[in-house]
Amino acid sequence: MWLKSLSDEQREALLGLAHNVVVSDGILDPNEEDMLDEFKREMALKPDVVSDYLELDGIGEIFDSRRARTVAVLNLLRLSYVDGAFEIEEECLLKEVARAFGINDADFALMDNWVRRLVGLEREARDLMAP
Repeated sequence: MWLKSLSDEQREALLGLAHNVVVSDGILDPNEEDMLDEFKREMALKPDVVSDYLELDGIGEIFDSRRARTVAVLNLLRLSYVDGAFEIEEECLLKEVARAFGINDADFALMDNWVRRLVGLEREARDLMAP
């Protein structure tokens, strides 16, 4: 969502952060792989682009606007829910990212709530389309 609005540097960093989220619980779910591919398509990156672990030091300088930071956190939250469970490791990592971005706990909770509602609506839509 809104990933095209990110700069090239932010896109690369987002893939690194997404990699951090995916590996944080030690389980690579096929739904997570699919969403990573979706991220790459939306950011107009080649499918064979490989993401790697990204240190959080200096991440606030890369995502240098409230909009870019919000886009990153919303997408990372969505990624963390795609396997059906928001694991404690994912939550801790995303809260650490939010702190690095200067996002307070109240705003993080609002973002998390919004993503949970979005994921529920997406699930409803898939159910409506099922035979």
